[in-house]
Amino acid sequence: MNERTKRIFLAICIIVPFLLYCFYYYSQMFKNAPFRFADFESIVLKYGEGDSLVNQFDSKTGRYQFLNMQDSLVVDTIRLRKDDFQYLHGKATQLGFWNLPDDMTSDDTTEKRQAARFYLRYNYKEKSKEVTLDADFNGNTKMRDAAKSIMDEAMRVISDARDRQ
Repeated sequence: MNERTKRIFLAICIIVPFLLYCFYYYSQMFKNAPFRFADFESIVLKYGEGDSLVNQFDSKTGRYQFLNMQDSLVVDTIRLRKDDFQYLHGKATQLGFWNLPDDMTSDDTTEKRQAARFYLRYNYKEKSKEVTLDADFNGNTKMRDAAKSIMDEAMRVISDARDRQ
C-alpha cells in the first residue's frame, strides 16, 4: 500500500464514521430538545410591587395592561411578530432561562417596603417554564442577573412592539 492509499483508508475507517456519529447524535439531541422554538406558543409577563402584579402582558391574547404616569390602568392590544418570539426564545436559551429556579423571591417578610416582583412564563406545546423574581433576591447573583436580563429583554421587546403600532 502506498502512502496515499493508507490516508484514504484511514479517512474512510475512522474519520467518516466519527462524523456520521456526530451528525446523528447532535441531530437527535436538537430534535428532542426540551424547549424548541418550533413548539413555542406564547409568553406571559407580569410585574409590579409586592404581590400586586398590575402590569401584565399575555402574547397569546395580545392584552397588555399597565399603570401609566398618572397611576391609571391602561389596557392595550399588542401583537408580537415571529421575529420577536424568535429573539425572546434565543435570548432565553442564551442566558440559561431553562436552568433558573422557578422561585427567586426573597424569604424576608419582615420588611415593610414592597420590592419589585417580576413573573415570566414561556409557554410551549407540551410544557412551560416560569420564573418569579424579586428585585432584592439575595441568592446566586449570576442567576439573579440572568433572570433580570431576560425580564428586561421581554419588557424591551414589548415596548418596541407597542411603539411599532
